[in-house]
Amino acid sequence: MKRVFVLLAGLTGLTLGVNAQKLSAAKVPSAVKAAFEKKHPEIKTVTWEKEKGDYEAAFTVNGRKNSENYSQKGMLVESETEINPAELPKEVSAHIISQFKNAKIKEAAKITNAKGEVTYEAEVNGKDLIFDAKGNPVISHRSL
Repeated sequence: MKRVFVLLAGLTGLTLGVNAQKLSAAKVPSAVKAAFEKKHPEIKTVTWEKEKGDYEAAFTVNGRKNSENYSQKGMLVESETEINPAELPKEVSAHIISQFKNAKIKEAAKITNAKGEVTYEAEVNGKDLIFDAKGNPVISHRSL
């Protein structure tokens, strides 16, 4: 099971890297830009990418990297906020420690989908792993 999960997580990173395309703001649909600007009127610096048909806005708030994915019609799909690995739920950290001996969590993020459901992402051994708040590995649309 561990091998399957690690394989899926590795493919996620490869797939996301292949599918993302940097965009100028001029190529982002006006509905997407309007939705972002309404939610974040204070954000002046944003970079855009197209990822699997959605538009991703990357920006920084209070020194933390953030990103939000919007549908072509400007609907928020999910948001991701960088967190310190120590901020991961203890169940997530415990799972990583039990499954990846001596592994170090390089980066971590809190992901919230449009329904308000929260998952956590942890980069371990160069792979992005996704967990629910109870520390269970999950497969999301990001892993397909």
